[in-house]
Amino acid sequence: MEASAHEVNSGAAAWTTTSIEIEQARRDIYTTSGFFDDEADDRTPGVVSSTFVQNGNILSPRTNKCAPGGSPPTRATLREGDLAVVLVRRVGDSALVTAEHAGWTATRSIGIIRADPYIVRWLRIWLQTPTAKARIDEDVTAHIEPTISLDTLRRMLFPLPPPDVVAAYHRAFGLIEETASLYEKSARQSVALADALHDDWASAEPSWETRVLAEVAKPKTGKGSESSLPPLPTGPTVDAIAPSDLFDLPVPHVESFRLRSPADADQAHPSGTFMLSTRPDGAHIAVTRRPATALRSVVAVRPIEDTDSWWLLHELRSRSGEIVQTAQGRNAREISALALKRLKVTWPDRFTRTDFHTMAEPLHATARLLVSKIATLHNVRDALLRDISAKAGVLREPAAQPDAEGALAPHPTAAPASTRGRSRHESGWSPANRRVPE
Repeated sequence: MEASAHEVNSGAAAWTTTSIEIEQARRDIYTTSGFFDDEADDRTPGVVSSTFVQNGNILSPRTNKCAPGGSPPTRATLREGDLAVVLVRRVGDSALVTAEHAGWTATRSIGIIRADPYIVRWLRIWLQTPTAKARIDEDVTAHIEPTISLDTLRRMLFPLPPPDVVAAYHRAFGLIEETASLYEKSARQSVALADALHDDWASAEPSWETRVLAEVAKPKTGKGSESSLPPLPTGPTVDAIAPSDLFDLPVPHVESFRLRSPADADQAHPSGTFMLSTRPDGAHIAVTRRPATALRSVVAVRPIEDTDSWWLLHELRSRSGEIVQTAQGRNAREISALALKRLKVTWPDRFTRTDFHTMAEPLHATARLLVSKIATLHNVRDALLRDISAKAGVLREPAAQPDAEGALAPHPTAAPASTRGRSRHESGWSPANRRVPE
């Protein structure tokens, strides 16, 4: 059946089913993986490991310590425009290498795909889609940690739209990421300004008294683990907060948490409670927006007076190192309310605390608003990714027909509207249908 004019004009009918392996017979594509051990990445300047490939970017604190070109290039030396793909733990996460990290060396946990921008830009987008994530999960091995091989990545089928469609998606995702990054930077600066104000006020009057936390707040140790939560809670629910949900937050505000727990009047803490967890790099704190429960290794801290909230929050942030020293365990992750109760905090008079609250509230309101805007952008991104999965349709092995060059010629993949919103089982897809070219 011929494609309709709408399908042709939209570019969907021209999407082809292919793989890196197939494209290597037709294009100049180079793939390899790193060779440094991941254990060395924290001690070696100019090394990129899976730890630093997050949210479509390469994040590393050692940017200014590396001097690219100081050693001869190797097969694992990153070039600008490469796609760095995580092969271990957060398999499938990827980032385009920018000039900032060109010349750095990849560890074993990173796969490198080097091709023209058309291919790598699309693969970075495609690997984020629900379809790609589901297929990666099926191919992951987990002897110790979730792992996918570079060969599996080469053979994995994916749809390939025309260059103009890829360019449009690349621009859309780029704008989403740039705007979200701008919002995040502004939110960080708002909270950093409140931190600076607190530090200035706390050092201005040495005569202010010192109190232990138990006198100004009510800390309570969390209970239960993530695995103990029911998979699909019925009835009213509240947020459930695990330690990992608090790590690496740009600001102490979160639009929504990923876990839900059955509502329990005895366990749930009201909105405005501080959820605190630790690891060797410091204490990590978030302020809840809704009732929530704390899981194991999280301490819920509730100020006795609401107007003391912002002073107490910034006191805790300023004493991050002291809080870590009260934690137990090799990785300083076993924190308890009992240990926190003895923490000493600077405590000015009521009028000063109220004045600080009045000054800090607009800054935190700005940060909360920006976090909400970032969440909206992420929802737009996720909707685009679901739409791409729907347009890709049901991917099957392309017929092995030699083209003029003797290479495999991938067949166009239709984009049936009926697949939108359907599960892979409902659309007829199954692991048995998914074959890989020899």
